[in-house]
Amino acid sequence: MNNLQQPRLLALGDGAWTIEFGSSIDPVIHSRVLGFCTALQKSTDITEKILEYLPSFRSVSVYYDPAKVDGIMLGSELLNLAHHSGNQLSEGRKLYIPVCFEDEFGPDLNEVAHLKNLEISEVIDLMTSCVFSVYMIGFLPGFPYLGGLPESLNIPRLANPRLTVPAGSIAIAAGMCAVYPWESPGGWRLLGQTPVPLFDVNHSDHPALIASGDQIHWRSINKARYAELKIECQRTNWDRDSILEIKDWS
Repeated sequence: MNNLQQPRLLALGDGAWTIEFGSSIDPVIHSRVLGFCTALQKSTDITEKILEYLPSFRSVSVYYDPAKVDGIMLGSELLNLAHHSGNQLSEGRKLYIPVCFEDEFGPDLNEVAHLKNLEISEVIDLMTSCVFSVYMIGFLPGFPYLGGLPESLNIPRLANPRLTVPAGSIAIAAGMCAVYPWESPGGWRLLGQTPVPLFDVNHSDHPALIASGDQIHWRSINKARYAELKIECQRTNWDRDSILEIKDWS
């Protein structure tokens, strides 16, 4: 059930506004978030006044310099845009990302299968047959929160988080899926790992591979293929954006 509401304008300090479209994590509410972002990108009279904007599950925060911009007027313009922006029904970019679910790459795979009364192969099939929608980026640079996890894989976070989660780990918890772009602590359950770097400072215009609104498809690979791709991705001339054109990683 989604909790649709009229857009609300909320002050975020003296240099930002948050436009809120709902009160729950829901694909319909998020389509309104994406619709607003699309409309904002096209509104040059507004974009020239702002520093940046950040979409989340159910809202968008817009940042500006209060020394240069009339915040009250900008807030009124943003709220008016939100009321008329509608939903974004078209899908974002489709990314087919390779994942190895074998052995050390999925340390929680056995337990998840056991707790959900599934075979390991069934868990992998569920993960690779779904399309995951990127709701937002947060927690770490390039860390995507993905909706679309099947209810049969809805499982709580670990009672005791790990001190170290390897970069590239594919994880699930509390009805969502995520990917760790960096090595970090974490309490999500780890099912696999991708060799594809999710954050690259050499791409100064868009260092994060995954963006809000993207559609993610996981593609299962074995350990040998993982090792090959890991080496390939580490080459200095590797074109990260080439994965946008690859659907079959076998």
